[in-house]
Amino acid sequence: MSFRMKQLKSTYSDLHTLFGRDIKAKHILEYLQSCSTKEDAATVLRRMKELDFDVMGVEEEGRIIGYVEQSSLKTGPCRNYRIGFVASELLEESTPLMEVFSCLHDATRRFVTKRKKITGIVTRGDLQKAPLRMWLFGLITLLEMHLLRVIRNHFPADSWAIHLSNGRIINARKIFASRKVRNEAIDLVDCLQFCDKRELVLKIPVIKESMRKYWGESADTVLESAEMLRDKLCHAQDIVKGSTWPEVIDLAKNIEHILEFFERCE
Repeated sequence: MSFRMKQLKSTYSDLHTLFGRDIKAKHILEYLQSCSTKEDAATVLRRMKELDFDVMGVEEEGRIIGYVEQSSLKTGPCRNYRIGFVASELLEESTPLMEVFSCLHDATRRFVTKRKKITGIVTRGDLQKAPLRMWLFGLITLLEMHLLRVIRNHFPADSWAIHLSNGRIINARKIFASRKVRNEAIDLVDCLQFCDKRELVLKIPVIKESMRKYWGESADTVLESAEMLRDKLCHAQDIVKGSTWPEVIDLAKNIEHILEFFERCE
């Protein structure tokens, strides 16, 4: 790299280690409810509609041996509609959360095993749960910390102010004044919003050129999308509102790459 910056105490590898070691599929799965192979499909269909289940396990002699899909059930015993499991559909309950996240890019669900027995299911809806939200918020918080680090390095003594509108500066000064009342040890740059930090970082030629070398023009889009996702997470909103799960998963991967890029800028 053609520029050097003081490193943060928190790193992407620390975050990755935490969620890779301690947070697993078992923390977001739902236990797979099942029906007997002998049960009437019409009865099971009614139960699935009441529970809003798309799939349900099929059990024989106390072991789940397959599943049925709501969309295919009609009449007759459930064994007639049983779908067998294939290896690509299965995850161990000890699978790291980030791997589960990636697996659901091209699939709406994965079945979860424990000691080689099917016990649970993870769907894209389960990605709305707290563990995954914590992971995403951690990524974006670390990204924002890096943006601030870059600004401090390239714009000493509030020289960044000439690049923002008067309205954005006034907003930052209001926040700064309210925090000073609480005796918080901060300076004006700490009071910039994510959009301000994004705009300033992309005004640094060496940074913008290096980021575009890795991601092309999409670097701007990644930072804008990260801000929108951050707002959804902050307000406990639907993560995929206005987007799709594949888009969110791709965004997380791009944020990871940006973090790795910033951490190489020593």
